[in-house]
Amino acid sequence: MNVFFGSIFIKKEELKEAKINYPIKLEYYKIINEDEFINKDKFKFGIKIVKTEYKGEKPNIEEKSITYLSNDEGKIEKILNILKNNEVTPICMQEIIYEFSKSLLHI
Repeated sequence: MNVFFGSIFIKKEELKEAKINYPIKLEYYKIINEDEFINKDKFKFGIKIVKTEYKGEKPNIEEKSITYLSNDEGKIEKILNILKNNEVTPICMQEIIYEFSKSLLHI
């Protein structure tokens, strides 16, 4: 199950600097894997990022997920906050998470 965590539009200044003339929205989701029990009452959690580019008649949508990331919901929410605050897109999500992987226990 995907639970909406938050969304942002990439700042106009950043888009202008990159010579992009259309809005880009980023949505962040917490994934709750209800069918995968670790212990009797615990779930595995993941994250999903959806990028929507509003250019032309039909929006272009790109998304990526990491389904199984942690058993700790609080850590997942901290990671989602970091991703959202830094406007992380789907294409670089796995790279960023890999960099976090060494310190995930400390987040």
